[in-house]
This record gives sequence, structure tokens and C-alpha cells, in this order.
Amino acid sequence: MKSKFLLATLCGASLALSGCASKYVEPESYSGFLKNYSILKEDKSPTGAPVMRWIDPSVDVSRFSSVYVEPSQLYPQPQPTEKIPQSTLTGITSYYDQALKTQFAKALPLASAPAPGVLVVRPAITAVSASTQGLQPYEVIPIALVAAGISTAAGIRDQDTSVATEAAFLDGGSGKVVAEVVRKGAGTELENSSQVMQATDARAVLDGWASDMLKTFQSLKNK
Repeated sequence: MKSKFLLATLCGASLALSGCASKYVEPESYSGFLKNYSILKEDKSPTGAPVMRWIDPSVDVSRFSSVYVEPSQLYPQPQPTEKIPQSTLTGITSYYDQALKTQFAKALPLASAPAPGVLVVRPAITAVSASTQGLQPYEVIPIALVAAGISTAAGIRDQDTSVATEAAFLDGGSGKVVAEVVRKGAGTELENSSQVMQATDARAVLDGWASDMLKTFQSLKNK
């Protein structure tokens, strides 16, 4: 019974466990960054990826004439590890900021602060993980940061990496939340448990998220 309970606990805490990982971020893994998770529904991104999402049905995105991308956060604040050092975490948020600005600048001028007529993008990285393929994690760090690996001979096996995000979109004039999204994605595969995860391992995921956010905005504008 204890082993079954432990397995269930690990499945809830880790984003990258083989056999119990979901395509969607499970409610027990929500970080608390967003104000209201009860309104989220399972949906698909413009590229077909599974997301938990809510969009205010009354929102008129044509009233937004510019966009302000807030600096992305690591939420909750994690403790770096040898596997996922602070430089990796900082690099991920820095690249996420740039990816979001690059994409949204294709549709709207970038604003320097929230204001009436400004769409505010408030992003967070809520999980970063590295886990040995087909094996269980040995280290779980407060709900949103998982660094999993095996320090035995099994360490030569490839390792999966994953990242999760939560983002809110607000009316810069009223501060009202007009959309929310929660999703996760797979990063670059690591060769073994001794390889340190780099920020570059998450770039393709971050680019994909930013691109999907822009496409969603454009689809709403074209309705």
C-alpha cells in the first residue's frame, strides 16, 4: 500500500514521469500563480497541443492597440540544483520574455507599461524538470521544480526534460483578466543523468508557446 501511495504522490508532483504523465497539467500541479483555475477547460492550441485555457467570451481584442509583456516569473521561487542551476532558470525566463515580445510585436506595437488599450501578458514558468526515461525520480523539489535522475548505473540512460507555464492576459486599463492558459511541453532530450540542463534545451518549447499565443490572439481579432 505504501508503494502505491508513493507512486500516486510522485505522479501528481512530477511533470515528466513515464506512465503517469498527462498531456495536460494536472490541477494538483497548479502553482497558484493564476487567480482562478476553476474556469479553465481542456482545449487545443492553434498547433493542436493540449492546453488548459479560458478566454472571456465577451472580450473584444480589437480594442487593444499595443501589448505589454511583463517580465516572466519563476513561480513559486525554486531552489536551483546541480541538474538545473540558477543560470538555466534565469536563461529560460529571459528567453521566454524575448520570444513573447518577438511574436506579439508581429501584431501590435510593444508598450512600456500597462495602460488603457494595452493588452498585458503576464507569464510564469511554473515547472522545470529532467527525468530518466522509464524510471522514477529520486528528487522532488517544491511542487513546481522537479529535478529527477538516477545516480546508479542507470544514469547512462537518456533523460527527458519538460517545462510548464501559466499565463494571464489582462486589460491594461481595468486590470481585468481576459484570458488564462496553463500548458507544458517537452524540451531537448539529455544524454544522461550527469548532463546539466541548459536554457537552450527549452527554447523550442518557449518559441512554440509564444507562437501559439500570438495565433490565438490573431484568431480572436479576425472573428
